[in-house]
Amino acid sequence: MAQSLVIVESPAKAKTIEKFLGKGYKVLASYGHVRALPSKKGSVDTDNDFKPNYQVLADSEKHISVLKKEVAKSAELILATDLDREGEAIAWHLLEALGIDEKAKKPVVKRVTFQEITQQAITEAIASPRSIARDMVDAQQARSILDYLVGFNLSPFLWKKIRYGLSAGRVQSVALRLICEREDQIDTFKPREYWTIEALLANLAKSQFTAKLHSCDGKKLTKFAVSTQKQAEDILAELKQVQFQVASLEKKERKRNPAPPFITSTLQQEASRKLGFSARKTMSVAQKLYEGIKVEDGTHGLITYMRTDSVALSDVATSEAREVICQLYDKSYALNKPRVFRNKSKNAQEAHEAVRPTSVTRTPAQLKQYLSSDQQRLYELIWKRTVASQMTQAIFDATRVDIAAGERYVFRATGQTIRFPGFMALYIEGTDNGDDENKEGLLPPLSEGEKLSNEQLTPEQHFTQPPPRFTEASLVKILEEYGIGRPSTYASIMNTLVTRKYVYLEKRTFHPEDTGRVVTKLLTEHFSQYVDYDFTAELEEELDAISRGEAAWTPLLKKFWDPFIALLRRKDQEVSKADITTEKTDKVCPECSKELVIKLGRSGRFLACSGFPDCRHTEPLNSDGKEAEEPVISDQKCEKCDSPMLIKTGRYGKFLACSGYPKCKNIQPLEKPKSLGITCPECGEGEMMEKKSRFGKIFYSCNRYPKCKYALWNEPKKEPCPKCAWPLTEIKVTKRWGTVQRCPQENCDWEKELIPPVKKAAAPKKAPAKKKAAAKKKTATTKTAAKKAPAKKTTKSKTAAKKDA
Repeated sequence: MAQSLVIVESPAKAKTIEKFLGKGYKVLASYGHVRALPSKKGSVDTDNDFKPNYQVLADSEKHISVLKKEVAKSAELILATDLDREGEAIAWHLLEALGIDEKAKKPVVKRVTFQEITQQAITEAIASPRSIARDMVDAQQARSILDYLVGFNLSPFLWKKIRYGLSAGRVQSVALRLICEREDQIDTFKPREYWTIEALLANLAKSQFTAKLHSCDGKKLTKFAVSTQKQAEDILAELKQVQFQVASLEKKERKRNPAPPFITSTLQQEASRKLGFSARKTMSVAQKLYEGIKVEDGTHGLITYMRTDSVALSDVATSEAREVICQLYDKSYALNKPRVFRNKSKNAQEAHEAVRPTSVTRTPAQLKQYLSSDQQRLYELIWKRTVASQMTQAIFDATRVDIAAGERYVFRATGQTIRFPGFMALYIEGTDNGDDENKEGLLPPLSEGEKLSNEQLTPEQHFTQPPPRFTEASLVKILEEYGIGRPSTYASIMNTLVTRKYVYLEKRTFHPEDTGRVVTKLLTEHFSQYVDYDFTAELEEELDAISRGEAAWTPLLKKFWDPFIALLRRKDQEVSKADITTEKTDKVCPECSKELVIKLGRSGRFLACSGFPDCRHTEPLNSDGKEAEEPVISDQKCEKCDSPMLIKTGRYGKFLACSGYPKCKNIQPLEKPKSLGITCPECGEGEMMEKKSRFGKIFYSCNRYPKCKYALWNEPKKEPCPKCAWPLTEIKVTKRWGTVQRCPQENCDWEKELIPPVKKAAAPKKAPAKKKAAAKKKTATTKTAAKKAPAKKTTKSKTAAKKDA
């Protein structure tokens, strides 16, 4: 009989913790939330103080059944769910679902939390139990009820006024508004011309450097001071006749501090910039590192809890970081006392720590053989950021030189050199725009009054650029700056926007779909208060106040609900579907001469005759609202109806479509799949074909799809694996490992080097011998880490590859 039952959220975490606790403890998982508000009318009783009518989730019923049986045999129930609001709420919901009073004598109920899954952290947590934090539970309940009230009432409004299946959300709709408004700015942007003039100069020693025109007649030139080619040419004509001379020279010492350790949002941003991870992927990989990975000395959680808004580090972490820094570099790179960072968030939970390695002494190199490629890269990012935060400042020598060009003009040259790299020897934070703050080069020795020779004058034309579209990193950053939502929810918000087809990702940037723009227009015109940035941020502040015990949750809900439902009922009467989904034009229908209007369909906006249904004439529109180009007739015939095939252009490029549409809906890729003459190894009937995904990437799959879903990202070779006898092998080409032939089967580690990687002559310190040794990947474990995810042969990856066809 188990003396103590411990309930956590994740089964992977349960296994790790049970090993640490040992005999007398049984650790089971709740598998996340066990109760929720059903998606139906009446889940919140708005007439009875917003009483929520929770139900046990269908998937959770079997888990609750198992937990009830185990609770009956236990003298003690320890709720060890996560240490955030969601975790606190799950602990409370578990008691409700199990029918247990927190103050009951049997089982005795305890609440514990731990920042990291290590022996010490778990032992300390079990020794210091507490009660469930009801204020945090109330805040989470208020958030859930608010989201239900908005989503369940506003979504049906969208169904009636636009189309069925759409959704609105308290934070989701604000994030969509940000993306759509940025696209509007891009659409209306008008480039503005400006010119810069750069001089290539040389000192007496013939050392060359560049300087830019900075001022004229004692006034600093603004960006648009030289706005035409004629102005630039007039200035050049004057400059060709003048003497260049060093007017002033200023040297300063600059210092730069490292970035603080990661919190949830900065981890998502940096993983997006440096690793190309989506926010969802970042959190998924971090979750596995937190829950536990089997390494040399057992299973350990490798990082602390990844949902945190604190930048604090424990004394243990800072002392370990100092020890590692002294081993990697020397004492000049280590601090005499730990650097302490301050939280920007008003509601940062100081008891939490930043996202950091549970043991800084576990270096990425030591763990590489135990981690997948994604896990290793994310762990290395977290480890470097943590260690760098406790390293000394970087010190620069910054030089600014003003150069007089005759009596009227002054050029300026700047340069900097790193005198001491400090933390930059290990890690430099990325930026959203890709600019390098330290791109200025080294200037030659110069002295005031020194005459310079004018080697070349270069005028350059520029045009202002529109604001950039949001990436996942920049969207997370602006949501956090506005105080909208919480970092732990950003991944699901962005995923919802994509899956609902409100936006799509192209080259890692968000583009709004027509549906997303129409939804945003409706909400901003008729429910402006509820998609207002300040209103949403203030609501988050009020939820935070509830979690701190400074406010009650029912008054907040009442203050929101009464005006919201009144406005919704009024707009339901005032707004018609035609007002939202139909837009007038000055075009005339070629068939009946009635007005053409722009309508919204499931595939986006299109031109349609206003005389529908008597006239069914339609014309396509591009995503920018302009008429689509006329399709070109190809030299191919439709294989289904023998009509000519047209070359059309879609979002993912050109494709062939039957001219007999809509009677015949046959479409084909413009570039037909190429046969490889290799029999499919999985079904033994089909043939492997070279295809191109909708994003333009080459992949290889069976021509019997969807009956056979076998697919590869790497080129197959008609040569069986000498180890496991799989009928084919694949050729993998990377810069790091060179060209290798390997077995595509996950459980086989056979691999042969065909072309070694090219060694970089400019980086001799990178120990090419070690890299080459790693490339051989003699063990199956190492090989798995080196392989990229698309090469996996799971049904899911094959299906995804085929869908792109």
